[in-house]
Amino acid sequence: MSQSLELLLIQFLMPDNDARRQAEDQIKRLAKDPQVVPALVQHLRTAKTPNVRQLAAVLLRKKITGHWAKLSPQIKHLVKQSLIESITMEHSPPVRRASANVVSIVAKYAVPAGEWPDLLPFLFQCSQSAQEEHREVALILFSSLTETIGNTFRPHFADLQALLLKCLQDETSTRVRVAALKAVGSFLEFTHDGDEVVKFREFIPSILNVSRQCLAAGEEDVAVIAFEIFDELIESPAPLLGESVKSIVQFSLDVCSSQILESNTRHQAIQIVSWLAKYKSSSLKKHKLVIPILQVMCPLLAESNNEDKDDDLAPDRAAAEVIDTMALNIPKHVFHPVLEFSSLSSQNANPKYREASVTALGVISEGCLELIKDKLDPVLHIVLGALRDPEEMVRGAASFALGQFAEHLQPEIVSHYQSVLPCILNALEDTSDEVKEKSYYALAAFCENMGEEILPFLDPLMGKLLGALQNSPRNLQETCMSAIGSVASAAEQSFVPYAERVLELMKNFLVLTNDVDLRSRARATELVGIVAMSVGRTGMEPILPPYIEAAISGFGLEYSELREYTHGFFSNVAEILDDGFIQYLPHVVPLAFSSCNLDDGSAVDIDESDDENINGVGGVSSDDEAHDEPRVRNISIRTGVLDEKAAATQALGLFALHTKTSYGPYLEESFKILVRHSGYFHEDVRLQAIISLKHILVAAQAVYQNHSEGQARAKEVLDTVMNIFIKTMTEDDDKEVVAQACMSLADIIKDYGYMAVEPYVPRLVDATLRASRPLQDRTMVVACLAEVAQDMGAPIAGYIDRVMPLVLKELASSDATNRRNAAFCVGELCKNGGEGTLKYYGDILRGLYPLFGESEPDDAVRDNAAGAVARMIMVHPESIPLNQVLPVFLKVLPLKEDHEESMAVYSCVSTLVLSSNGQILSLVPDLVNVFAQVVASPVETPEVKAQIGRAFSHLVSLYGHQMQPLLSNLSPAHANALAAFAPKI
Repeated sequence: MSQSLELLLIQFLMPDNDARRQAEDQIKRLAKDPQVVPALVQHLRTAKTPNVRQLAAVLLRKKITGHWAKLSPQIKHLVKQSLIESITMEHSPPVRRASANVVSIVAKYAVPAGEWPDLLPFLFQCSQSAQEEHREVALILFSSLTETIGNTFRPHFADLQALLLKCLQDETSTRVRVAALKAVGSFLEFTHDGDEVVKFREFIPSILNVSRQCLAAGEEDVAVIAFEIFDELIESPAPLLGESVKSIVQFSLDVCSSQILESNTRHQAIQIVSWLAKYKSSSLKKHKLVIPILQVMCPLLAESNNEDKDDDLAPDRAAAEVIDTMALNIPKHVFHPVLEFSSLSSQNANPKYREASVTALGVISEGCLELIKDKLDPVLHIVLGALRDPEEMVRGAASFALGQFAEHLQPEIVSHYQSVLPCILNALEDTSDEVKEKSYYALAAFCENMGEEILPFLDPLMGKLLGALQNSPRNLQETCMSAIGSVASAAEQSFVPYAERVLELMKNFLVLTNDVDLRSRARATELVGIVAMSVGRTGMEPILPPYIEAAISGFGLEYSELREYTHGFFSNVAEILDDGFIQYLPHVVPLAFSSCNLDDGSAVDIDESDDENINGVGGVSSDDEAHDEPRVRNISIRTGVLDEKAAATQALGLFALHTKTSYGPYLEESFKILVRHSGYFHEDVRLQAIISLKHILVAAQAVYQNHSEGQARAKEVLDTVMNIFIKTMTEDDDKEVVAQACMSLADIIKDYGYMAVEPYVPRLVDATLRASRPLQDRTMVVACLAEVAQDMGAPIAGYIDRVMPLVLKELASSDATNRRNAAFCVGELCKNGGEGTLKYYGDILRGLYPLFGESEPDDAVRDNAAGAVARMIMVHPESIPLNQVLPVFLKVLPLKEDHEESMAVYSCVSTLVLSSNGQILSLVPDLVNVFAQVVASPVETPEVKAQIGRAFSHLVSLYGHQMQPLLSNLSPAHANALAAFAPKI
């Protein structure tokens, strides 16, 4: 066999494809013979050509994989001995590496069984050898063995780290340094113990040194290992980098700035900076690295490759990701350098820099939104100027930036509509289709948040949009439809004159059946639903049937996005028609069920090929994977199916909400689906399930209310829904899903009363006590608690001691929303919590006091603090030091932003005045000033003004003409408004 196998191995390596295929078939047959292992070992030791020895090692590895236990002790000994000889005596590096790979596989089976006790001592001996080849192969083996017997190294970890550091600094051999770099990467990936990982910090200078040498030698594939190592270090929660972060950043910036390097190498360097911005942003601030990074990243935006705009490795795209990440994590340090870059680059003669100037502003608009809002005039000056640039690329980037502004800078951006909208209208006429498309995107995003401000522009807007809808390519028609939808939503009833024309045009799209046109059909279906919302039931109900039929027929076209938008269309129609939608339930509910029950959309391909298959063996390397276990080749998520499921889940809830008792035949199946989807792996589907469960509860109460058995079932539905909501609050990791669960719980308490939800209150309170959670989670919890306390009434008293400490802590939160919700919550707890709240009054007043001062920047927080004090005074005035509290309280009036607090605040003030309370009567001048502003305010309700009027009249009855000087100090408008309540003055 040995001689015939050698001939076959030689034949396999020949360039003749036919001879190679014949040899491959015969090698497969011989490989089943038990004697093939000794034969392969012999060729590994004695074959004359390195290629044959290397091939023998590769085949030996494949034969041993999974079959080691079947070999006799004699053959096992022969294999191990031969491998030791090969890695110490072999002259060919490829053969040594192939043999090292075999050692790794043998060790996987032999070391745990105690069959190779001298392997590690041998490797440590090799690593100390004077021969370069021995040191190199020992390091290669350490790398390889980490994957198979890594746990065996744990007792030797300190020795291994010392060895690796020594080899990284080996001045006699580049090959040893490179092998050590690879070994460090392998060990670090395997190491999870924090103390062990921290020791790698001292490796960083040597890693950087080796990587620079590799780059100089053109070995970029080796140099990028450094970035893989830094990636592991950066993601570790341990403070690993220290002062080294400066040298890592400088090295990364040098690499990503070098245009002679491969795009993948540069991309890896940029990613390191991005991860530092994400995970170690405080280190970047501490070591003053933000500006040096931006000085490299911003100019990289100008390094665009016009040939392949979708290249994910392109430096400009990668740099944009870094700037975006930095803006999200350290906005105050990013905004001014980027604005300075944009201001200078907007005047650059190079159009790529002018393009970069507006791209940078668009990229930071989400993270730096508050800072940009304060500088909108100069920022818009740059972007609107770029929209008129002679170069297409600059105009396109400006349109993109405007779209980003429209998404992230609400509501402030809308106040600039008079300067922005005309510019967008002009851009819709651009000679470039790409600029047009981005302009439609900007228009859609901008109009989405507009209201009546859009009315003066409605006619020219719709003229251009309707024209474009008929005369543009498909992709432009799609973005045009999106823009029309935004205009319709903003214009509401004012859109009715254009509705008939739009709906008529949509008929042309709703009959498209070619695959390339189905996205347009989907957009058209969505737009019909949006227009229908503007027109309303009276105008739409008579003309809906053909649109419903077209939407239903679209389901047979097997296009997920079309089905998704169709569910959205049906949801809109259900909202418009309300009980008029009942006739369509038999047609549309089964379609929603079908989408909800689709396969999850995740697909995993497993390679279960025979471990003796040697296809492609000629291209083997030391990194060739073992075939002893199935390999995951591909994991994919069909996101279109997820979107479809989310839309269908939403539709079921709205169908139930608007048809109530008529939804009975579909109720149980819908409920089963929504319960399942409340635990779905994707947050979009979970969110819609949480919303729809509240709607299905409404339908269940309507369906089951008329008989005793039904009432028991309604109780079961309520139990299930409440349990899901509470579980979501405590376990879900998506803040939007948790927020929705909180709001839904609050709505249920409002709708069904305290008695219905009393059994769940202890668990609900426990669910809300999560002080260690992020700010966003805590504010949602406090907001939910506030609404619970408000609607629950007196029974909240039993929970005061459990929730009050949490709420008091949030009064000092760094987040304004948290402080606002906490102030509202503490007021409701005092209002309804009875005598049990009195012991907290001192702590509450101390917690609220800073919210009244100049250090509190948020008016809504101040308004809610005033509301809390008002509620406290109303229930226990004797427990409040009014002489100290009232001057501070009146000083923040009138309310500036949260006028939902008006009734509580001004009722308190009026009650004190009408009772002739001495403490408040000492503040009459302040009262008159506040009263005047309230009665003149266009946002206060008639009820509030009537209360203030009664209080003012009482003051007049007490002080008569003494009030005249106070009135004369007011502005004429305020004096007249107040005089209307007491005309005799």
